[in-house]
Amino acid sequence: MATEHETDSYDLFDSFRQFFALERDVLVLSLAMLAFSLSFQMTSRYVPEYMRVLGAGAGAIGLYGSVSNLVSAVYPYPGGALSDRVGSRIALTGFAVVTTVGFALWWLAPELGPITVGSATVPAWSWIFIGLFLAQAWKSFGLGATFAIVKQSVPPEKLAMGFASTEIFRRIGFLIGPLLAAGLLAISATFVGGFQRILLLGIAFGIVATVAQHVLYDASEDAIGDSFEGLDQIRRDLGEMPETLRPLLVADTLVRFANGMVYVFFVIVVTDFLSVGFQGFGITLRPDAFFGVLLGIEMVIAILTKAPISKLAEYTGLKPVVGLGFFVYATFPILLINAPASQWVLVALFAYSGLRFAGLPAHKAMIVGPAQENTGGRVTGTYYLLRNTIVVPSAAVGGWLYGQNPSLAFTLATVVGLLGAGYFAVFGEEFEAYA
Repeated sequence: MATEHETDSYDLFDSFRQFFALERDVLVLSLAMLAFSLSFQMTSRYVPEYMRVLGAGAGAIGLYGSVSNLVSAVYPYPGGALSDRVGSRIALTGFAVVTTVGFALWWLAPELGPITVGSATVPAWSWIFIGLFLAQAWKSFGLGATFAIVKQSVPPEKLAMGFASTEIFRRIGFLIGPLLAAGLLAISATFVGGFQRILLLGIAFGIVATVAQHVLYDASEDAIGDSFEGLDQIRRDLGEMPETLRPLLVADTLVRFANGMVYVFFVIVVTDFLSVGFQGFGITLRPDAFFGVLLGIEMVIAILTKAPISKLAEYTGLKPVVGLGFFVYATFPILLINAPASQWVLVALFAYSGLRFAGLPAHKAMIVGPAQENTGGRVTGTYYLLRNTIVVPSAAVGGWLYGQNPSLAFTLATVVGLLGAGYFAVFGEEFEAYA
């Protein structure tokens, strides 16, 4: 179990020491998070640009975002129920295998090329949709399992720091992944060729994480819950959701809907709309490689602020920290679309965007904290089922708006996001362990 802090003063390396003091299953989970974060962050943020180069329009790219939202909505609940039933080790290993296969299908998409079905031609970028259903498995199916592992390993009043201890290593993957992608793109003659190299590296990380996770994870402490009982259980779990989660769910849904409207277009705004590369310090980068550097900058800020802000939450409560994240989520789109075509302005904006991750450990603590023993997976799955189901059409709506007017799409996204942030400021409730 996590040990109590001997002093209330913040120590820069406290998060790392707590990480290594946690039980073995959390350690293994964190290492798997690091590997899959490398894979996801090298690949997923570039997929919209990959589709654009393969011939997809704004509508198709927006639809991709909505299908991704659909997968995120549908997968967590059965994944959480399955992990509660069979244990985290078996569940996460299976999800990891499926995810790695999804990365491989993305890699093969240009080679598979367009196919003719009767009188219709299915474009090459259609394979991206098929691979999506597989690539999201570990991230979305395994969401409940990862939450449950942390919950069973740390006391309620330390949940935010417990999540920060694992999240900080996951975010290291978020930092290194885009920088690896930027490096590979910088030495590649074309974007597609470079991105395929990135996908091959992502597949390698997925294989290593799958094997390590299965071999090293100690399943003896897994708590096995009741079996999944179908739709009746879903309705029961929805009705039994802790009351403290309801205002958080409403606000989070609005903020995520807003972000979902434009998230898939961030890379396209940098590489095509603004078309900003980087020149300086003897380095010249194309816009696609510069986008990877911007994501790295975003993660540097996230990593540097996550642990101290999570520690701060033990004094201020979770609500102010979660609210900060919501505000950054809401305001980033309008700032980005109205930014001048300046490399240093984009550096500043993506550094600001990194602050949105600072509230995630507190956010997760607020979700899973009120859950009863052995139900952490289902409570988490229920929460994300509701939120992500409502968010499903956001990217399709944003894609249609972006095709009409990019500025309109990003401005409306900020308006919706600010509504969510404001709602949480007024109605959001504090988790009693932090009150």
